[in-house]
Amino acid sequence: MSGQKEIIVGGQAVIEGVMMRGPNSWAVAVRRPDGQIVSKAEPLPSLSGRYPVLKIPVLRGSAVLIHSMVLGIRAINFSASIALDESVDEKRDSGAAVGAVGSIISALFFNILLFVVVPLLVTNALFLYLGWGGSAEVTEVTSRSWFDGVWAWLKVWTRPVRPSIAFNLIDGLIRMALFLVMIWGLSKLDEIRRLFEYHGAEHKTVFAWEAGVELTVPNTQRYPRQHPRCGTSFLMVVMLVSIVLFSIVKFDTLLLNLLSRVVLIPLVAGISYEIIKSAGRKETSSIFRLMTLPGLWLQNVTTREPSPEQLEVAIHALRESLRLEPASAAETSECLPTTAISH
Repeated sequence: MSGQKEIIVGGQAVIEGVMMRGPNSWAVAVRRPDGQIVSKAEPLPSLSGRYPVLKIPVLRGSAVLIHSMVLGIRAINFSASIALDESVDEKRDSGAAVGAVGSIISALFFNILLFVVVPLLVTNALFLYLGWGGSAEVTEVTSRSWFDGVWAWLKVWTRPVRPSIAFNLIDGLIRMALFLVMIWGLSKLDEIRRLFEYHGAEHKTVFAWEAGVELTVPNTQRYPRQHPRCGTSFLMVVMLVSIVLFSIVKFDTLLLNLLSRVVLIPLVAGISYEIIKSAGRKETSSIFRLMTLPGLWLQNVTTREPSPEQLEVAIHALRESLRLEPASAAETSECLPTTAISH
């Protein structure tokens, strides 16, 4: 199995299964209610080969992230139909791309609301309350209308505070706290705990592949379920990059600060991708270990020890993906340095 390390693989846990992808292919394997493993594998076109502009640093990272989101949602749709023992026909599969776009838009709206709008408003109000951004005294409202009172309250607590390093640091900490609370809450659900088990199976299988051992259940069981290239590590880098970038690009109005955060999301993602990609070339370096350490800690929550049956599904998915990889896969690799549960 020489050359395995050069072919970068990653994946994603789905409903009762695992999606695996290599540089030029992807596959998803799902266990049906009757115990049978059903899989689907397809080659992946090279984004940079089709669109040379996507070879540009930072820009390529945003494109790969969007492409990965589309693949992830397609894999989830496929796994849902198999896990629920529904038929999968060509017409339904052809509409998966349209459904994926709708799902991505909904997911982006929710994430922007929870992880951009809420942290910014809370941080702005907190700075006003503590007097770090000026006073926040409510003027007396003479009107009896409750609307006038609410409007006066909103004008006071949404008065813009010009972002600084300290402002964006607190904003980033609130954003991360919301993320951790959400993950912790989801981990209490039985369905999500099972998804986290498949997440662990995916990581163990990738570890076994990178170690060059035969892909069997006993071999994969020996490896840890926390992987340094997991998407959770990428999210930590995103938070740090956003703190720095939002401290450079800042305005004196709350609306412009909010809009700039939304508009700069692709740039933040692209820069984070380049950082992880550069650091990932030497996974044994101290810099890479430091960058991925918070992500490894978080994986104690987002992964759980998988069963042999779940490892079997992950192995099946990786084998199906590798079956479509050409001999030159190592030379065309543009995979994300990430293995994740939901992206």
